[in-house]
Amino acid sequence: MVPPTLSPGPDAGDVADAPGPTAGSPDPSSPAPGAGPDSGGPRGGSGAEAPAGVRPHAPDEGPTAPDPAALPVGVPATAPGSGAVAPVVAPETGGAPGSRPEGGSPARPSPLRPLGHEAYHAVVQDRMADLEAVLASRATAPAPPSADPLAPDEGLLVALDVDGTILSMDGRVSERVMASVARLRSYGAQIVIATGRSVEAALPVARHVGLTTGWMVCANGALTLRLDPEAPRGYEVVTVRTFDPAHAIDALLGAVPDGIVAVERADGAFCVSSPFPPGELIEDYRVVPVEELRSQEVTRVVLRAPGMPLDRFTALVRECGLHSVEYAIGWTAWLDVAPPGVTKASALDDLAVRLGTGPQRAIAVGDGSNDTEMLVWAGVGVAMGSAPQWVRDLADVTTEPVWRDGAAAVLDAVVERVRKQ
Repeated sequence: MVPPTLSPGPDAGDVADAPGPTAGSPDPSSPAPGAGPDSGGPRGGSGAEAPAGVRPHAPDEGPTAPDPAALPVGVPATAPGSGAVAPVVAPETGGAPGSRPEGGSPARPSPLRPLGHEAYHAVVQDRMADLEAVLASRATAPAPPSADPLAPDEGLLVALDVDGTILSMDGRVSERVMASVARLRSYGAQIVIATGRSVEAALPVARHVGLTTGWMVCANGALTLRLDPEAPRGYEVVTVRTFDPAHAIDALLGAVPDGIVAVERADGAFCVSSPFPPGELIEDYRVVPVEELRSQEVTRVVLRAPGMPLDRFTALVRECGLHSVEYAIGWTAWLDVAPPGVTKASALDDLAVRLGTGPQRAIAVGDGSNDTEMLVWAGVGVAMGSAPQWVRDLADVTTEPVWRDGAAAVLDAVVERVRKQ
């Protein structure tokens, strides 16, 4: 790990819509050497090897940083370049639990530079104003400061989607995101990863941003974990929601006979009807007959139709008779099917009860179709600027896209509100 520094980040002139590097010049957004989509073979290492998609560090080690509460907003807590997670998927692939199951915007190679310090600080101020406007619109009477629903030390729960929200399309977590997570946690907030990814695909990202304790929602709400570095695998499963996949599998293969079907079981095992395109799965998996896929309860069913246009795939799925289950279509021909009534929002609601808080003290940030329920559930729902318009319409606030650190700006806005009170 590179020693920490208080570098203010990119020069203020390097705004996000600045042109990318010229031919032959280094591209600051390009992957670290050896970290491209073809390095390391199949996704999902085992044993002592670092998990695919993240730079190696000890399982209980978060990013080395000075006291995050003391850092000015927008100042990285890590050395320049140390916040880049090695890519977990090539930009042109999509929909995989190890790449992008989030149902959000199209793949984007991220040639754009991050906002400069001054421009980013202006975005933080805008998000502060947005938060105040949302609170004002819901206030029925003047409330004392102690009743502030967004006070970090008063039960604030912040749910963060992964792909397209804190993880860029080229598989990186920015230094600002890492710093903002550490900073807000230092003020007492509960930061919860809420993702469509499997446990094995989500853990490297959570650990890289310093979340080795706390909570994580995986498989679109079917699994809730308590992160614990002392536990055998670094976590304890506290909630599992499963369902009988037989009807869903039959309906999906009836609509898309050439599709690839996968199931995720409660123990995290992945089984597939045939191999997925290279690079799309971080998890190890077994190829088994369809009858075996149908044979026991699962937390998720996945349908993948490589090469099928998304509009045709969407039409076929919607006409195939999926009933009494939750499903989300990704940004390629990829479908996630969850147990009845299970969404990120349902898992977060259960978790909020466990933590003694509620949706009025929650912020949710996401960009995809499988984020919509939690955006509506939370007291403040924040859509990324890259989200489809219909997703943004459901949110209370729209922030900047992932390549402009929109999620970090929301977290830093919460901190700035505290500092100015």
